[in-house]
Amino acid sequence: MTQQPFELPHFYMPYPARLNPHVDEARAHSTRWARDMGMLEGSGVWEQADLDAHDYGLLCAYTHPDCDGPALSLITDWYVWVFFFDDHFLEIFKRTQDRAGGKAYLDRLPLFMPMDLSTPMPEPQNPVEAGLADLWARTVPSMSADWRRRFAVATEHLLNESLWELSNINEGRIANPVEYIEMRRKVGGAPWSAGLVEYATAEVPPAVAESRPLRVLMETFSDGVHLRNDLFSYQREVEDEGELSNGVLVLETFFGCTTQEAAETVNDILTSRLHQFEHTAFTEVPALALEKGLAPAEVAAVAKYTQGLQDWQSGGHEWHMRSSRYMNARARSTAPWQGLTGPGTSAADVRALLASAGAERLRAYTHVPFQKVGPSLLPDFYMPFPLELSPHLEGARHRLTDWVNAMGILQEGVWDEDKLAAYDLPLCAAGIDPDATPEALDLSSQWLAWGTYGDDYYPLVFGHRRDLATARVTTQRLSDCMSVDGEEIAVPLNAMERGLVDLWARTTAEMTPDQRRGLKDAVNVMTESWVWEVSNQIQNRVPDPVDYLEMRRATFGSDLTMSLCRMGHGPAVPPEVYRTGPVRSLENAAVDYACLLNDVFSYQKEIEYEGEIHNAILVVQNFFGCDYPAALAVVHDLMTQRMQQFEHVAAHELPIVYDDFALSAEAREVMEGYVLDLQNWMAGILNWHREVDRYKADWLAGRAHGFLPDRPPAVPVG
Repeated sequence: MTQQPFELPHFYMPYPARLNPHVDEARAHSTRWARDMGMLEGSGVWEQADLDAHDYGLLCAYTHPDCDGPALSLITDWYVWVFFFDDHFLEIFKRTQDRAGGKAYLDRLPLFMPMDLSTPMPEPQNPVEAGLADLWARTVPSMSADWRRRFAVATEHLLNESLWELSNINEGRIANPVEYIEMRRKVGGAPWSAGLVEYATAEVPPAVAESRPLRVLMETFSDGVHLRNDLFSYQREVEDEGELSNGVLVLETFFGCTTQEAAETVNDILTSRLHQFEHTAFTEVPALALEKGLAPAEVAAVAKYTQGLQDWQSGGHEWHMRSSRYMNARARSTAPWQGLTGPGTSAADVRALLASAGAERLRAYTHVPFQKVGPSLLPDFYMPFPLELSPHLEGARHRLTDWVNAMGILQEGVWDEDKLAAYDLPLCAAGIDPDATPEALDLSSQWLAWGTYGDDYYPLVFGHRRDLATARVTTQRLSDCMSVDGEEIAVPLNAMERGLVDLWARTTAEMTPDQRRGLKDAVNVMTESWVWEVSNQIQNRVPDPVDYLEMRRATFGSDLTMSLCRMGHGPAVPPEVYRTGPVRSLENAAVDYACLLNDVFSYQKEIEYEGEIHNAILVVQNFFGCDYPAALAVVHDLMTQRMQQFEHVAAHELPIVYDDFALSAEAREVMEGYVLDLQNWMAGILNWHREVDRYKADWLAGRAHGFLPDRPPAVPVG
């Protein structure tokens, strides 16, 4: 017997797996269906023995325990199709490294998922096309247009991101951890699986389908499914197939550790993601239902969907323990409710499992604020791009002071003139956009001042007052200050509202309603993320690492920055180019570099003087139980790899996007300008952090910290 590369760890799985009684019906039906679609004998991919050994009927019976027989059979057919696609793509395109053929193959598949079933489909040319055409026609009539759209997008992501995996095999490149988790969600198909959970349980109401709590439920579900699969499939994927997209291999490479150590760390992340799922389901989802005024039937639908995701986690784990597709020898049981007599289960095992999971959960809530940690340690940052500064910097400094005073920002007790001077936000704007006109530089400086003020205001005023209700009202009022199509706006009551009304009017004067809507969404993402920070602050909860990094992009205002950058480039580039995986990867790499950079510089300011919990170094310390220097080393390594990923995408992946979309010479030049904007953005932000007093130990020691304004915020509540 082939030796296992590592021992499978203890898995946190608090939900018992249940088996659908229609399992045999689904097995028999899916076997007939696979043969009818041409997936078995003669396909060159599977024989009957392969399908029997994989037992997708058992997988679906475990992951969808409550649906009826016909629904289970249909869902099982979907899983037969998706696993066949994965193996078919491997044999035809990955093993031969035929990217051009793979792209042509994938480009046809959306034709078999029309939103309107009256739209004719082309004649299927292979079992994957035949299966998709049949499944789409059988599934979508019972679902809403909103569900069809979301499921089609998830399916296209699952299919198209296979090209990313193929590109990485071609280059011999192993992703960094953040890149890997983002892309694994699309390639691994768990968002697609979540769509089938809706089919089996209840459709999520459109009013909340795109909200943060429902998105987090889906993403934590996805991460849990994928990381568990990576542990069980490491031997088959990495050792047999030469696959580079596996979480254990990614962490083994990133940390330079043993395979066993990497597997244990993957399991720790998996556990943390399941804790995040539970936290969101028990705290954020009920609050969302109240906020949106969901009807009882809609609340019940969300509850059924949430239960369905839990069933998938436990059922998927049970299937991995049994399927011949995976490495599961000597796997230890995770179900203490099954008693202490099962194979591999002992009282010590159960106690160790529960103690470990409980300790990790408890650690997230026991951070002691205002500990002395400074001064901040600054590593040798990797910055391959030169700094350029606008010649209009000095004038912008004086004009920003005038604007801040006019908006009343210095009269509310949060900022004063000393802070404004120490923050020198025009210096940041001058590096971000060195070619800006004086007017554009002023606008950029003022947006930076407004966003930084709001980011300081929320934790100081609402967080320390434990006033989540007023934070929510404030956020809604800020959204109402931005008119998309001539709507009447609220009369501003405070400096944040006055500043936003003024900036909005000047920024959007020449925009179309669609452009305004996109910019408004970007501002809303940022302000709503500040409420998320206040909620964590009230609970004294150090965030889960993945949730932190993804929300950090929002608190940093990255969507706002990207929207403003794109709007300056005109219409030469089709919007769908900006939505491609490589462009999003480029942007996220740049944003993560800047966010982590800020956390490194602001560590003393936030941890020692402000009692903050939203800092990547603290998050890493909490997750790994390590000290400040060790956590800093992890964050610095991640920063470096994100910058290297930015360079890789710009040099190797964007040219492929240009060719795929047949971009004109003008559009290619615009995209190269966008890449340069992002390079200036990162270089300018690094220079600003190095130069300003805001993060320096001497300036911090000379300021009073932790004070509250002497009056409540000017916002009506109720």
